[in-house]
Amino acid sequence: MPWKPDLMMAAESLRQEMDHHSNDVMGQAIDRAAFAQHSALHDGIRRYQAHPYQRGADDVPVIWQEGATRILDYGAITEPDGEGAKQGQGQPRADKGAILLVPSLVNRGYILDLNKKRSFARFLAHQGYRPLLLDWGYPGPVERDFGLDDFIAGRLVMALQDMAEQTGGPLPVVGYCMGGVLAMAACLLEPALVSRLILLATPWDFMAAGPTQARIAAAFAPTLPHMLSVHDELPVDVLQTLFSSLDPFMIGEKFRRFAAMDPSSSRAEDFVALEDWLNDGVPLTRTVAIDCLIGWYVENRPARGQWAIDGVKIDPAGIACPTLVVIPENDRIVPPESALALFDGLAPSLRTAHRPSAGHIGMMVGSRAQSSTWQPALDWLEMTGQG
Repeated sequence: MPWKPDLMMAAESLRQEMDHHSNDVMGQAIDRAAFAQHSALHDGIRRYQAHPYQRGADDVPVIWQEGATRILDYGAITEPDGEGAKQGQGQPRADKGAILLVPSLVNRGYILDLNKKRSFARFLAHQGYRPLLLDWGYPGPVERDFGLDDFIAGRLVMALQDMAEQTGGPLPVVGYCMGGVLAMAACLLEPALVSRLILLATPWDFMAAGPTQARIAAAFAPTLPHMLSVHDELPVDVLQTLFSSLDPFMIGEKFRRFAAMDPSSSRAEDFVALEDWLNDGVPLTRTVAIDCLIGWYVENRPARGQWAIDGVKIDPAGIACPTLVVIPENDRIVPPESALALFDGLAPSLRTAHRPSAGHIGMMVGSRAQSSTWQPALDWLEMTGQG
């Protein structure tokens, strides 16, 4: 068996140890280990399903709505001293202006407000900003035939225009994951309405880290037309399967860890909150599914300069405002090479990179999210907003 160089010595030691045992003994040991792994996974899933945590209703007012899409105004809330104070938030300071937060179409926007102690939106609010969270919602009858042009040139640009008018001028825009691609496109369509742009774990070159993701999408592509003819949209379960295939061992590992946690601990509650969000996905409309899975992951149109919205070529070089690109080093969903290609395409005089030691989701809601991502983003906003 070929081994990686750094594992060869350990492999040889293991081989020598195995030589002292019969095949029957080895087989029994493997069976016991496999059973223990399976039992721990089963226990973790059952404990997750039985956990009493519930997210509850949003306490944030809706100030704008078009079809299924809403904007939630986090500038209208204040938190009492307590958990917020522990996070260094306290009471809101002077108004520093509105900031539009744009999440992905695939996952619910409350990843930016997972709970009151793991909330990028509330953190910004307590630093004096007025965060406006765009909630795409579930595609309804109005959005059934939407493509990326409709979501970006229609829905997102309309929201941006209305918010700029309400707040008195251009405003910073923050896009997370796929939301960063959408936000960048909207910025190119309406450059006068965006003062600064923050792109968090935003993909661009879908081949930069190798063909793994493209191969997964290409293998799935032949079934896509039939599936869309049956469901009229790409179901959440299919999207979950595609994401899980990027790191298939992660599911077992995380539920086995959860099985060992104290279910009454805050750590267990955070796990359930995040897992609930992961399972609360949003189906993609037929056209968006084809545009993204085929146009992005298989054909790599954005990086090849072949992607346009409303007739406008989406090219990072055209961004005319200061832009912060946050590239988490341990991201398995958006490989750092993919996001780095976006940074490289921006005008050198306008771009800033920040590379936290974090994963795709941990950068926003992990235990070190405030120090690794939130605060550096805030510092950049403060610095670029001066004068």
